[in-house]
Amino acid sequence: MSELLSNSDIDDALSGLPEWSLTGTSITRTVELPTFPVAISFVARIAEAAESADHHPDIDIRWRKLTFTLTTHSDGGITKKDVALAHEIDGLLPDD
Repeated sequence: MSELLSNSDIDDALSGLPEWSLTGTSITRTVELPTFPVAISFVARIAEAAESADHHPDIDIRWRKLTFTLTTHSDGGITKKDVALAHEIDGLLPDD
């Protein structure tokens, strides 16, 4: 089990993740990519990263708009795993 982050820790983490926001016991980000195939390809890249980290996001796919929701379900909130995966998602985004 991972340790839940405090509210202060979450605020600090989000200051380094400006496109992410706190939603209940999760952090979320929505991205819009140029085409549906590009969006699906991006989801596949995130799937590989998530599988490697053994930490899997909830992903809502709406045509070329993707919403990522991160929480550590087994711990009931936000942990360092979520912050690390959010940074990885940001780093894997294709350049505009």
